[in-house]
Order: sequence, then structure tokens, then C-alpha cells
Amino acid sequence: MKYLILIIAIFNISVPLRAADQNVIIKDVCIYGATPSGILAALAVKREGRSVVIIEPGRWVGGMSGAGIKPMQDCPNINIVGGMSHDLINKLGVRGKKVDYSKMSHAEMRKKQRAIMYHMSPKDVREDYLKLLKEKQIEVVYEHRVSIVIKDGTDISEIKFDLAPFDQNGCPPAAPAKTNNLSVKAKIFIDASYEGAVMTRAGVSYSTGRESKDKYDEEFAGVRILGNSAPVDPFVIKGNPESGLLKWVEDDHKKPLGAGDHYTQAYNYRYYTSSDAKYKVPFEKPKNYNPQDYELIGRYVQFLVGKFNKPENKKQLAKQLSWIFPGNVNSRDHNYARWDGQLFSQAPLGVSWQYADGDYIAKNRIWQMHMDYLRGMHAFMSSDSRVPKWHRQKIAALGRDIRHHPETNGWPHQLYIRISRRLNGLYTLTEKDVYNVNEPKDIIGLGHYGVDTYPVRRTWFKKDGQYFTALEGLMFVGGEKGPTNKPYGISYRSITPKTEECSNLLVPVCFSSSYIGYASARMENVFMVLGESAGVAACIALKEGVAVQKVKYPDLKKQLVKYGQILDPEAQAFNLGKK
Repeated sequence: MKYLILIIAIFNISVPLRAADQNVIIKDVCIYGATPSGILAALAVKREGRSVVIIEPGRWVGGMSGAGIKPMQDCPNINIVGGMSHDLINKLGVRGKKVDYSKMSHAEMRKKQRAIMYHMSPKDVREDYLKLLKEKQIEVVYEHRVSIVIKDGTDISEIKFDLAPFDQNGCPPAAPAKTNNLSVKAKIFIDASYEGAVMTRAGVSYSTGRESKDKYDEEFAGVRILGNSAPVDPFVIKGNPESGLLKWVEDDHKKPLGAGDHYTQAYNYRYYTSSDAKYKVPFEKPKNYNPQDYELIGRYVQFLVGKFNKPENKKQLAKQLSWIFPGNVNSRDHNYARWDGQLFSQAPLGVSWQYADGDYIAKNRIWQMHMDYLRGMHAFMSSDSRVPKWHRQKIAALGRDIRHHPETNGWPHQLYIRISRRLNGLYTLTEKDVYNVNEPKDIIGLGHYGVDTYPVRRTWFKKDGQYFTALEGLMFVGGEKGPTNKPYGISYRSITPKTEECSNLLVPVCFSSSYIGYASARMENVFMVLGESAGVAACIALKEGVAVQKVKYPDLKKQLVKYGQILDPEAQAFNLGKK
């Protein structure tokens, strides 16, 4: 064993180490999370000749880009993506001849990208990330999650990690296999996780939920008007509120429009299905499956069947039933369907807030709930008599497609955590940044997307003597081109904690942002850019021997520009125009 450790230390090989191989790691930089952001941060640190290690809680790399979202999917404007990410966006997971987008209009580029994404597998994306890590000899330690963060004043000096292997379906465990199984000592730490696990345990302040409209003077903040309503009675006994609510709907909390609350937008799996016996894995019924838990969905199906009861409407009925389960089709993968008044889709609502700031037990429970919800939806939609026979048969024939996630029985290894904790840093990105009203002077990357929020809850109301069920929190302001059709800058101070809280931590994923600001900036290509910029900043802090907050922006900007990072939102070349 000691010879294995020596070989690893000399050649810095990326292998799935466990604590039995190496209990203490000492590096210049420790990165938590082999997400695209974490990987780009590691590449940047390695490029500067500094030692780096990535600690990944799961057994896989690539985060959501390796679990369903294609790298180019939420990147409508490649011209605003700089640094190493610019080329990677259109390379990762692509098989076949390289495409030259330089002479294409925006419309032509997106059409070509969609064609490529249709044939792309997240398995290929993961393989490409692994190849890149191996080529750059970046060490990755798998199956370890943050346990204890030890600080010396405002500096993190050491992090202890639990050995906590994900299960056979790619679900994180409630309890670890072994506590404090690994210790990592570093000079700079980068939290590139979707949950902000390091910053939380480092005592850094953060936010969850939705701010009020007044906090940052944001038009779309806080509680929103109800939408996607349908005349579906929410009570166990129709018309009788005293009988209680059915599952998956809740009472309105009665907070006024624009008020803040604890809710956060829906999570879901981006998964693949198949009816081909060679590739499909059956959707097993969840333990304690009860059809009554899906009664509200049955009533909604009944409403849709009545609404589209003419033969010429069968196509629309089929579409909306498919949007319930297995969900909307993006590039062959299924995503939450939120269009055309859709009241139900393939994710439980009203529960993601419990994950956002929950402990590992809560995270296991909510993750498993999403898995069981899909299993239960499959069972219900393939058997309930209110579902048309032709759709029941279609659903019954579907299983999870094993080709894209062979190691986890067809389940993606990553639940789509659209938002969780958000750092309370030195600069908070808000709606005003997205709308180009605020213009920070220390830009480390650009964002360019609409304010994109999925629903947070399902509630009910009464109108003209009739009961309705509806969604709240659903928005897509500006579409993929963004509300101003112009990119905006993201401040370096948004990834730095307050000086008095932690002086050697950078947070490029759960960065400082309002709920609304994050809804635009939360795209993987932005995380990648911020990850690389964080890696560059970390190396400057190491070279100068200063806190990350003391890194001089002119020095940082010089290095970022040297490596091709794009920092000017005003440049017309980066504007999509009206093509």
C-alpha cells in the first residue's frame, strides 16, 4: 500500500481513492465537488503549477452536465463564455466531426447544437471529463463528504470528510460508512458543490428561500401570483375542506404578493426512458405505494380527458399526459414540463426547501422522495382507469434507459438541485445586475439568460363557488436570450465570503446572489467560468500570501484576460442581436 501512495503522490494520478489508501492529503488548493465548476477550478490551479485535489461526495464527475444537462444546452450565447470553457462547451460529450460555428447566425448555431444534443449521452460527457482530469493528472478522491471544517481564526486549516458511498441507484446515504475518514489540509479551499457544504460548516453566512420584493427592490421577487390553475378539487372528499387535502397540494400560506418565504424552486431528475427490452430497467413500485397518494393527479387527468375529448384534440391530450409522466422531452432526456397550464409533471413540489438547508438525513430523504415519486407516477399512470388505455399501455412499456447511466440502474447520479444555499458575500448579484442596472467593476465572468424559475408549491383557491388547484413561483422572464438581450457581469466579490467570516474560501457555485439573480445566473456554463476564475484568484492569493478578499482586481483581471476570459458585457460582439 505504501508504494501505491508513493506512486500517486509522484504522478498525481486521478483515481478513486478511499481512506484506506490515504488518510491525510496536503495540497495548495482543495476543491469540494467534481462539478463542472470544480473541474475548471482544478484545471486553472494545475495550470499555475500549484498542487490541487478534488474531493467528490459521489463516484462520478461532471455534476449535472454528466447527469442529463448537455454542456451547450443552457448556453445560448457561446460568445460570452470565455477561458477554457469556451472550447469545452462545444466539445464535451460530442462524438463525430467537429463543427465550426464561427460563420453561423445564432439561429443556425442553436439549430445545429440541438441536433448534436439529441444524439449526446451524459455518459460521454462524464467520460470526457475523466479523460481531461487524467490528462492533467488531477487527483480526485471519491465517496467522501464534508464532516467538520476546522478553522484557525478566519482561515480554514483542515477539513475532515466522512466516507459515505452513494447507493446502487446513485442516491446519497443518510449516514456515513465511516466518520472523519479523510483529512485534507490546504491553503485555499474552493466550494464548488451545489449545496454549499463547505461554506456552511465553515460558519459563513448564507441565505435560502426567496427574499421579499423590498429587500433588493426586485420586481419579480418573493411570492408570485398563482398560475397553471385547473378546476381540480384538492380535498379528500370533493367539496369538503374538512376532509383534508390530498397529497401534493397544500394550503396557501396567505403571504402577500412580493413577500419573502422559505420556498425554493422545484428539483427533478433529467433522465432517459426506453421501451426497448434490451436497454430498459423496470420502474419498480416504491415501498408502501398507495394509489391514493396520486388521486389529485387522477383528477387532473380526468380534467384533461374532458377538456380534449374530441378526436382532433387527441394529439394535444397525448402531449399533456406525457408531460405528467415521463415529462417534457428535451434532447431525448425528460425534464419537468411547465408549459401550457401544466399542473403536474415529474417532480414533487413544495419539498425542495427541505433539501436546501437540510442535513444529510434530510437530503437523503428528499433525494429518495424524487426517485419514489417517479416510480409511483409510473405505476399510477400505467394502471389508473382514468388514464386512456393507449397512454396506460405506452407508460407500462417504459423503463429507465440503462445506456446513459449503467452504474446506477438507469438513474442519473445527480438530482437537479436548481438552487440551495447562497453565500452572503461582499457583493450580491440581484435582478438589477441581470437587467444591467448594476454594473460591478470587478467582473470575473458573464451571465446571459432569463429569470428562470420552476414552481415552488402547489396550492388551491375557490372562485365562483368552484375549487381550483394551481402552481406558484413559475417564471421564465426573457427566455434564453435574457430580459435585456444583453449579457451582464458577475463580480469577484460574489464568490468571496465576508472577510471576518472566512479569508481562504471561494464559492463559485453557491455564490452571493438573490433568489431572482441566481435564477438567471445558475447555468452550468456560468459555473464553469466562475470556477476557472476562482482557480486563478486562488493562485494569486497564494502567490501574494493574502486573503482571497485582498486579491487586487487589476492583477486578477490581467490573468483572466491572458487566459481568454471574457469580461466586457458591453462588447457588441457578445450580443445575440435579433438573429
